[in-house]
Amino acid sequence: MKLGIISFAHMHAYSYARALQDLDGVELCGISDENEARGREAAAKFGVTYFADYNALLSEDIDAVIVTSENVNHHKHVLAAAKAGKHVLCEKPLGTTLEEMKEMVNVCRENGVKLQTAFPVRFNTSIQEGKKIIEEGKLGRIIAMKGTNRGTNPGGWFVIKSLSGGGAVMDHTVHVVDIMRWFMNAEVTEVYAEADQFFSDQIDDCGLLTLEFDNGVFATLDCSWSRNKAYPTWGDVTLEVIGTEGTIFIDAFGQKLNVYSDKSGANWHYWGDDMDAGLVKDFIECIKEDREPSITGEDGLKAVEVALAAYKAAEQKSPVKLTIL
Repeated sequence: MKLGIISFAHMHAYSYARALQDLDGVELCGISDENEARGREAAAKFGVTYFADYNALLSEDIDAVIVTSENVNHHKHVLAAAKAGKHVLCEKPLGTTLEEMKEMVNVCRENGVKLQTAFPVRFNTSIQEGKKIIEEGKLGRIIAMKGTNRGTNPGGWFVIKSLSGGGAVMDHTVHVVDIMRWFMNAEVTEVYAEADQFFSDQIDDCGLLTLEFDNGVFATLDCSWSRNKAYPTWGDVTLEVIGTEGTIFIDAFGQKLNVYSDKSGANWHYWGDDMDAGLVKDFIECIKEDREPSITGEDGLKAVEVALAAYKAAEQKSPVKLTIL
């Protein structure tokens, strides 16, 4: 199977490219990037052809593409890929407006191509074990959840709203909301949030969300870029699930060693799951097996819908109700 990557704007492009090259029977054939210096550097690093125009890459004999461009560019890149008949794995957030994401989902469906949203946290062992425990009923009826996805400010285009569509709330709401939806097979019905520029003066860098689901579960989420530059790693993904028969706490990045030195202070040595590799492998398998992606475009849309509602709720200082599609 042959694939290409559109844009190396997002840092996950590098891990996705490595994952492709580690898979048997899979070939990374080309990289397109409107930033020529970045694109040529990535193409040289992975030993593939550089394309200045993504349409030129899409005209090649490839089966699929991974889109890792700036958030606002996902729309045009996914539409172009779909119309060229290429399956798509799109980096999160899927898009920045509901209208654009609905069009992305529809155009992919109309052109018979698969659209998978990049939520690699689903491929973490502790997350998968949590899903199993809940499905087996060991926690009883789920009552509440508390999640965090706290990170460092990534800078660059992430803090330019015209390219990112939003800051911490846009960037870090979607991962944990996807896991909550997946764990319970439930939809968010109401969102309340507070968001602000607490750690910088560039864009929203902190957010606290309160969610209600259609199964009556109440949840909170801290999606802030609250980790300073000296923190041992970029951030975390944690989830506490409270049920009538028990409680579980998941630390998705707990598979690590704490390393301390006089030279660099505290650091983490991560030895655990390669979630990005799991995501890419799953995407390849869904194409080979001609099945529905395990994380659909609709999943990506629903997660972003919560982030957009959070911005609205923070602005009007009152809860926002969501319409279940």
